Amino acid sequence: MKILFKLLPVFFLFLSCGSSPSVNKESEADFTIAFGSCNREDSPQILWNPILKNNPDVFLWGGDNIYSDTDNAEKMKAEYLQQKNNAGYQKLLNEVTVLGTWDDHDYGLNDGGKEWSFKEVSQQLFLDFMEVAENIPRRNREGVYHAEVFDTPEGSIKVILLDTRYFRDALLKSEDPNKRYEPSSGTILGDTQWQWLAEELENSEADFNVIMSSIQILSAEHGFEKWANFPSEVEKLKDLLISSEAKNVILLSGDRHISEFSATKVEGLNYPLVDFTSSGLTHTYEDFSGEPNKYRVGEVVKNKSFGLLKFDFEKNKVQLEMRGVKNKLQQDYLLEFQ
Repeated sequence: MKILFKLLPVFFLFLSCGSSPSVNKESEADFTIAFGSCNREDSPQILWNPILKNNPDVFLWGGDNIYSDTDNAEKMKAEYLQQKNNAGYQKLLNEVTVLGTWDDHDYGLNDGGKEWSFKEVSQQLFLDFMEVAENIPRRNREGVYHAEVFDTPEGSIKVILLDTRYFRDALLKSEDPNKRYEPSSGTILGDTQWQWLAEELENSEADFNVIMSSIQILSAEHGFEKWANFPSEVEKLKDLLISSEAKNVILLSGDRHISEFSATKVEGLNYPLVDFTSSGLTHTYEDFSGEPNKYRVGEVVKNKSFGLLKFDFEKNKVQLEMRGVKNKLQQDYLLEFQ
């Protein structure tokens, strides 16, 4: 039996947690996005078939698509090839549109930012993996940020993929032994990418706008990488969502080796701002014992997981789901927009 809890009723936000059949009958959707992150190319990859069971229209890589951590181009190229040749991933490629961004381990440097000397090379290797043609302008632009619009007879969705690595300023190391980093000033996206993002949102005519960030945007209390290490960037994003008047924005993230829903009320938005974290595809933080997150809705999932967004244009709602091995529903969240 599925139990439904009502949370933040002013926004008609719902979450259901708990046990479900190992394979659930998926509800019909006008459009389905699957996404995931933290994928070791040399580890068993058991989630591609469960992902395909949900008939996604698009799959989004959320970063750490391989674990390379190198400035050796031949090594990184070989590891991308190993991932590309994975039988399950090949099946996905043949059936589903695949887009993505990167995070630190496919960028080449753990927790790396704009200082990384190998970033121009790793960008081209990433674009090779994503099968971006040589004559596409993205090949000559700094950073891997990108946007695409998906039109359907029922409505449209814009997917915006951010680059949280290429332009990011240095992190401030913490003296607290329980934290890696502390909040500081600086930028995550850089001036050029911020300008691009503003134009993408301001010009968007899509019914829904999905923003993929490799690192968490809302969760702010843990000591690892997150947007909250640069608090002004978080506020800048919120201000942009308000001023752009882009419809129905949903945030996605990865990186943490756990999955969770975070939500907050932003004055000026007539819907709750949700950050859906899904991580990881091949390995997770199995020893996770808890951490504060004042925006968390529901529970933390520490098992292998992928995310689903199921869009209903007529009812202006999106079903958010965490699923895992054998397509088991781990947790879901019904987001209804006004």
